[in-house]
Amino acid sequence: MKKEEGLRELPTSDLTEKLEGEILHLTKLRLNHAVNRLDNPNTLKAYRRSIARIKTELRRREIEQS
Repeated sequence: MKKEEGLRELPTSDLTEKLEGEILHLTKLRLNHAVNRLDNPNTLKAYRRSIARIKTELRRREIEQS
């Protein structure tokens, strides 16, 4: 199963809430990383990719509505 398939099943309102939460969490991780190095800096990369997947799905839905 692809990671995008789970996003396609969620309603748009849930996706926007998830996007806001992911952005907030990424911001906190970046601040923590700047002050004190993270044990696994790859988590930053994972959150960036997760945010990109959500934004891509929202954009796909926006194009479909047009």
